[in-house]
This record gives sequence, structure tokens and C-alpha cells, in this order.
Amino acid sequence: MNNIFFLILRRMRAPLITLIVSHALAIFGLSLMPGMDSEGNPWRMSLFEATYVISYTATTIGFGELPHPFSTAQRLWMIFSIYLTVTAWFYAIGKIIALVQDPGLRHAITVSRFARTVGRLHEPFYIVCGYGEAGSLLVGALDHKGIRAVTVDSSPERINELELQDYQVPVPGLRADARLPETLLLAGIRHPLCKGVAALTSDDQVNLAVAITVKLIRPELPVLCRAETQDTAANMASFGTDHIINPFARFGAHLAQALSAPDTDRLISWLTALPGSAFEPRARPPRGHWVVCGYGRFGREVVAALRDQGLDVSVIDTGERPIAGLTTIRGTGTEAEPLLAAGIRESVGIVAGTDDDIANLSIAVTARELNADLFVVV
Repeated sequence: MNNIFFLILRRMRAPLITLIVSHALAIFGLSLMPGMDSEGNPWRMSLFEATYVISYTATTIGFGELPHPFSTAQRLWMIFSIYLTVTAWFYAIGKIIALVQDPGLRHAITVSRFARTVGRLHEPFYIVCGYGEAGSLLVGALDHKGIRAVTVDSSPERINELELQDYQVPVPGLRADARLPETLLLAGIRHPLCKGVAALTSDDQVNLAVAITVKLIRPELPVLCRAETQDTAANMASFGTDHIINPFARFGAHLAQALSAPDTDRLISWLTALPGSAFEPRARPPRGHWVVCGYGRFGREVVAALRDQGLDVSVIDTGERPIAGLTTIRGTGTEAEPLLAAGIRESVGIVAGTDDDIANLSIAVTARELNADLFVVV
């Protein structure tokens, strides 16, 4: 609240000074202008009377010449005062309108409202950093279980989307950088009812900063972090991050389990599904030759999982160097030639795992045209 107050004072300093100086000059000058009372005696306004007249004149209300008709000198001064004070008011009103629309003030008000809302929570809650696909699913699952959540995300679109969701209870959300300690303090990591923090942004460095900050401020608070690289995961583990999830490695393990023990995989998927999810039977991934398009972070985990199951794998990648121990074809897989070279007609499955969603869809369509019986992972 103090930040908002000082921001308003700083932005309105010049308009306020202009209003005060213009009104003081008009009032003091009017009190010096000679006039005559109803009996023809010399008369001058007191400061109170001059203040009264300038007040209704400067605000364009208008009321008349009080308490006696004005002299020529007083009327001349009133003309000057009208243009002086009304111009000052227009200037001040313009600044007020600009201040209301100022992004800095609006953000300060939002932050203050968010901090008050979090401070008033009287039930256990979790802080979710990152309201993307994973974050929104987690918040929805917590809400389904009747558990409160507080969210932080750097995207204004995601925070606006949060406000449109039909949750059982409102979920406070703040557009801010989660890597900053003050952001996490606003989100309530020192709140006695905060039960844990989940860092689920798409940036490993942000998730790492969140984990470090929480462990420095409240070491006993459980932290769950997403990490897409082994180096980041190792760094998080070095200072005691409680749960570290690599989505690519997790999917690779899930695919390997579906290949080796499909019934167990279905049972685990059913038990760990989001609240309210319907159980849908899935086809078992076939064993045989697989083609993996894209050998990045995701592709490496999938290839490792498939090879752990003793399956033969060909890789299509844009890299210039061949991959040791693997049949490697240079390309993206969006065209038939690299797919045919990788043995797509004799393959049982394909994984479209490049960094481009449109390319992945194109790979899936092209591969299906060459082999209609393929098991496709996109």
C-alpha cells in the first residue's frame, strides 16, 4: 500500500503544485483587488471570501458576484483567475486519467491486492509457479480435492485465463517473475499455512531459482521441480530439492513400461490419473523396429527407453554428425525420403519428437501414408 501511495504522490507532484500555486495566486490577488460595498464604501475581500469565490469559479460551477457586485479591477482579476485555475484543473485531470491508465500503478495495485488475498488465507495452500499446461492441470487437480492454490506466472495471458476458470474457490494469481525472491514472498512462502511449492515453468533456470530460494528461506518446505536437463536436475538435487521431474525421462519410462508390462502401465495410469478422469483403454505399443524423428532432449530419452527394451531404433535428425550405435538419417521426417531410408515400411512405430509441433504433425501424416499400421507417438 505504501508503494501505491508514494507512486501516486510522485506522479501527481507537478499537478498538485500547479493547482496549489494557481489557487493561491488567484486567492491572494483577489483579496488585494479594490471594490465597493452596497453603500459605496471602499471594500476588499477577506482571504476566506476570496477562497470561496475562487473555489466555485475554478471548478466551473459559477455562482455570482458575492458578497457585493465586483468592481472593474475585481472582474479583470477574475478573468485572469478563471483562465489560470481552469487550465490548472485540466492539466491535473489529464494527469489523473494518465495515472489511472499507468501500467506501473495498475501492477502495483494488483500486487497489493494479491498480497492481501494471500495473507488472508486461513487454510493450507500450495504455490504453483508456472500456469502452463502442467501448472493448470495441477491447480485443477488441487481444486478438485478442495486444496487451495496460489499461482505465479510471467505471462499476463495465462493469469487472465486463470481468472476465467470455474474453480470451486478463487485461485489468487500474480503476473511476476518467479525467480525473484520478493515474488515468492508475496506468494506466501513464509505464510504458516503454505504446505509446498511446485516449480513447473518451461524454463529450467527459473525452476532452479525457485528451488534455491525456497530452500534458503524455508528449508523445511517441500519443493517439486520440473527439470528438462540432467545438469539442472543434478543441481537441484545437490541442495535438497524434494521431488525432481524430468518430463522427457518420465515419458520414456512410461513408454518402456507400456512395452514391457502393458497391464501394469494401464493400472498405474488409472491410479495416477487426474481426479475425475475417465478410464480409456489404450492400444499396446508393438515390439519391433521403431523410427524416432528428432534426437533432442525428448528424442534421447525415448531412444534410450526403446533400446532398454531390446528394440531396434532408427533416428532421423537434422544434426550433421552420425549418432554412435544408431542408424541415423539426416533430415526432419516431414518428407517421404528420410522416412523410407529409416525403414518406415518395415517399422511398427514412429515417434515424432522434434521441437516443432507443425513438423511433428506433418511427420505423423506422412508416415501413416507410407505405413498405415504404424503406432504413432507425437
